[in-house]
Amino acid sequence: MQLSIITINRNNAAGLDSTMRSVATQTIKEFEYIVIDGASTDGSVEVIKKYEPQFTHLHWISEPDTGIYNAMNKGIRMATGEYIQILNSGDILANPNVVEKMYKTLDAQAYPEIMYGNMIKSFPDGKMITDMCFAGRIPTMKDFRKGTLNHDPAYIKRTLFEKFGYYREDLPITADWRWYVEAIPFGGVIPTYVDIDVTVFDMTGVSETQIAKREKERVDELKKILPVGVYCDYDNYGFAIEQYCRLKRHPFFYKLCYLMERFLFKLEKNKHKKQSLQIQQ
Repeated sequence: MQLSIITINRNNAAGLDSTMRSVATQTIKEFEYIVIDGASTDGSVEVIKKYEPQFTHLHWISEPDTGIYNAMNKGIRMATGEYIQILNSGDILANPNVVEKMYKTLDAQAYPEIMYGNMIKSFPDGKMITDMCFAGRIPTMKDFRKGTLNHDPAYIKRTLFEKFGYYREDLPITADWRWYVEAIPFGGVIPTYVDIDVTVFDMTGVSETQIAKREKERVDELKKILPVGVYCDYDNYGFAIEQYCRLKRHPFFYKLCYLMERFLFKLEKNKHKKQSLQIQQ
């Protein structure tokens, strides 16, 4: 099986219905679909049973779990596909032919370790924004300072979970970010981008409504990952690097700031030169 799509759910019957409908209506059916339900009591199991006849390869369980990433790991361990896609309850595939397009692109790209497309962010006020994430450039640690690779529109080779381990279940919100840090900047995996709208992401999810907790988890992990001296530079100058990158996209303002910096540099150099002469005298 080329692809295993994994949906996790707990007491979100309406969201699960939308997700399963978007998967069931795909133009091709040659993929494995896994639903991990956390012993829901709101009719979610009835939703699964309703859509069950529409799938060729559906596997599902409904049992207690210890959190989002515990449920994801259950699904990954059950999966047999070469690639894993995590499509959580409430999120949907953007179009009925998404899987077909991604299959063709996988073949054209010679089956990369991670391939991702666009994620359309759906806000509670109805606003929709297309997130292209890194849009093909190689992600660096700077990118993971405040962001991550979107997991909804990503096809991840299942063997990478054997190589880098499963999601950390002691991190309630940022385990997917932590896994990407291990695999991409530290592990050398280079994701491949394709300009395809893959998913519509529900922005009312836990990682967006608990921003403060998410940021604290990331900072705590970065302090463990990076040596003290490196983390200090990373923390102190990370924003300045982002500003520099932003300025470089606007040549006029970049040149202006460059000239100002050179002027300040010469002032400091002359100051140090005078101080050195005074000491010698």
